[in-house]
Amino acid sequence: MRIPDWTPALKSQPQELVDAILARRGGSLINLDRALLWSEPLARGWNVYLKAVRSELPTSRKLRELGICTVALLTGAAYEYQHHAPDFLTAGGTQAELDGLNALVKADARQTAEHPSLGAVEQLVVRYAAQMTLDVKVSDELFAALRAHFDTTEIVELTSAIATYNMVARFLVALGVSPEE
Repeated sequence: MRIPDWTPALKSQPQELVDAILARRGGSLINLDRALLWSEPLARGWNVYLKAVRSELPTSRKLRELGICTVALLTGAAYEYQHHAPDFLTAGGTQAELDGLNALVKADARQTAEHPSLGAVEQLVVRYAAQMTLDVKVSDELFAALRAHFDTTEIVELTSAIATYNMVARFLVALGVSPEE
């Protein structure tokens, strides 16, 4: 990491904040937390917001994780991919789908996301995440296709997950946050 790992000795933070992060993480801090804890307001807001995006949205967790994995691969955020590929599998995704995603990212997934291991809806999500990540602007044709498969709430939640993890990827890559050993 390009900055020192946060420790209480280096910068004191309220114990209730550290405890809230530990509770969300299942009892131990990860390297991302050790970067965020350099800023109390950032760590506090991140913990609440990312918890909502990760675990409180009713839209398909599998499709959200697919979008997040797409962002991670496109931005070179290995840390993000290492954390979210297993979540994709836990949410019902398959290794064949992850392999297909990896193949698509090596091509130009913004315009076409066809791969035999991915269904039509999964291909739409990959294209959507690719256009959001690489172009920011999403084509009207792709958005119309999304509307045919998702209701407004699902589109908003899927969009928020992809946008949020673009932010996360940029934070991780800029600071050189590396995966845990």
